[in-house]
Amino acid sequence: MQIGSSNNTEAVKAQYATSKGLSTRINFHDKYSTNQQGFGNWIVSYYDIKEDAKVLELGCGTGSTWLGHKETIAKCGELILTDFSEGMLETTKETLRDYKGIEYKQADIQNLPFEDDSFDVVIANMMLYHVPDIDKAMKEVRRVLKDDGVFYCATFGEHNFTDCLAEWFNLSGEKFNPNHNFTLQNGEEKLRTAFSLVMALVYEDTLKITDTDDLIDYLLSLASLKAINDIPTQKIKEILSEHEVNGEIVLPKEYGMFIAKGNK
Repeated sequence: MQIGSSNNTEAVKAQYATSKGLSTRINFHDKYSTNQQGFGNWIVSYYDIKEDAKVLELGCGTGSTWLGHKETIAKCGELILTDFSEGMLETTKETLRDYKGIEYKQADIQNLPFEDDSFDVVIANMMLYHVPDIDKAMKEVRRVLKDDGVFYCATFGEHNFTDCLAEWFNLSGEKFNPNHNFTLQNGEEKLRTAFSLVMALVYEDTLKITDTDDLIDYLLSLASLKAINDIPTQKIKEILSEHEVNGEIVLPKEYGMFIAKGNK
């Protein structure tokens, strides 16, 4: 998770001060996503990491994306995992405690503490929408990348399960404030301020939830649906039950990734 200064900075810092909320969301998707490959495994499958490559990840979160990918890590001549949150970095270190050859560093994507042309690969998954100054972030990523380097950044779309849930709970205006700062719909335009070649990939998936209590825990961890916290739990269950079919609640997912390269 990466953030800088914005009106929402303190709220985002609080949301990601520890890994508890993020872990809840990751575990929920692992349990109820229909695509069994897993989003993290899908992302890593597209990484083109050469032997001895220098790799930087921004906003590493819990580090769970790297689990099960020791061979990919071993190919790296240098792998630096960063996050704005010290709490997240501590969780990442614990998650990857059995993995060797990884350096950890606190960093802000808007002001990276690295030399020009330092990395063959830069990664920033599910975090760019938190960055107040995307243009500055793109320039920083391009600056620390080598001329032939590659930037991988996963994100979500604007037609996701949160929009569906907001409709179910009749949330709008100030009660539903989705973060569309960097999405599958507008991400390419923002990447092209710094990169000449941008490719978008879509991850096909849905959520099929069989335990309403798990869904409620998940909803209460989402900043964009914070208004649900004011609704009594029994009422939440009643609203969700209206959308249950054959013991399942089905929600759409719109996730994907951009691969960017080339100097602008």
